[in-house]
Amino acid sequence: MRLIVTGGSGFIGSNFIRYILNTFDRIDVTNLDALKYGSNSENLKDLETNSRYSFIQGDIADYALISEIIADADVITNFAAETHVDRSISAPEAFLQNNVIGTFTILEAMRKINPGAKLVHISTDEVYGDIADGSFGEDDALKPSSPYSASKAAADVFVLGYARTYGLNASITRCTNNYGPYQFPEKLIPKTIIRALLGLTVPIYGTGQNVRDWIHVEDHCQAVEAVINYGRPAEVYNVASSAEMTNLQVVTTILDYLGKDEDSIEFVEDRPGHDIRYSLDSTKIRQDLGWRPRHNFEQGIEATIKWYTSNVEWWKNLADDKILSPTPWELDW
Repeated sequence: MRLIVTGGSGFIGSNFIRYILNTFDRIDVTNLDALKYGSNSENLKDLETNSRYSFIQGDIADYALISEIIADADVITNFAAETHVDRSISAPEAFLQNNVIGTFTILEAMRKINPGAKLVHISTDEVYGDIADGSFGEDDALKPSSPYSASKAAADVFVLGYARTYGLNASITRCTNNYGPYQFPEKLIPKTIIRALLGLTVPIYGTGQNVRDWIHVEDHCQAVEAVINYGRPAEVYNVASSAEMTNLQVVTTILDYLGKDEDSIEFVEDRPGHDIRYSLDSTKIRQDLGWRPRHNFEQGIEATIKWYTSNVEWWKNLADDKILSPTPWELDW
């Protein structure tokens, strides 16, 4: 099988490629990545000599390039995306270009060049907006709160529209917050770990009571694999681990492990439009495709902290003052 992974040098994409190549013997993987700020060529350096892995630097909005790459693909997994909510507040245009136009370009290339390929489009729980009680199901309305989530919602609608109108074999995964190795230092968990290791205070937006469900990245990778193998066209699959925690709980868990007290916490101005709580009902993927998360948060976060403490060389040149900013939405990106 020939598998195309867009955005494969980013956090989730690189973990997915490593998982696929380490698990299966007869899958050839091509990684297409523009190597923008959230991606890192170091993420897959250990796979450069693998005969089943190849890398192409390029943009998913480049129609000629996409058409050439997917011409003989069996499966395309679209991880490529601008994903940093804070940046989308101060500089939203890149999110429209990458997340919407990029996805549209993939769909157009599939329609015209390789309509028999399968697409698994990687979306996010944020397209639903926030929810005070209960959990969102796949058929609930989309109500995005930020330019980032609006761009992902728009891409989802294009995917479903192309599946229905043109009969493309396209499915969508909407996952909750991922954590694990190789995550860009701008995100909450790596930023907390790195700032604590550097002896800096750890910023928390507002009161820290915003709730997220946390899933280990490898569990998400296995969910994507399940959708590749068994997912139905024009279907959405929510992916959640049922490990809901406040941001404050996540931060204090990390600080406790590192031997830091709560004096290390700095409460800062809340992010504009900050969603209060995300929660997904993942019954569908569990019942229909047989997927289950394998990591609990306590074990997963311990392993993640150990990875960052053992891989300082990976993050030390990425984690500058701007990336580690307490209020990144106020910066000029």
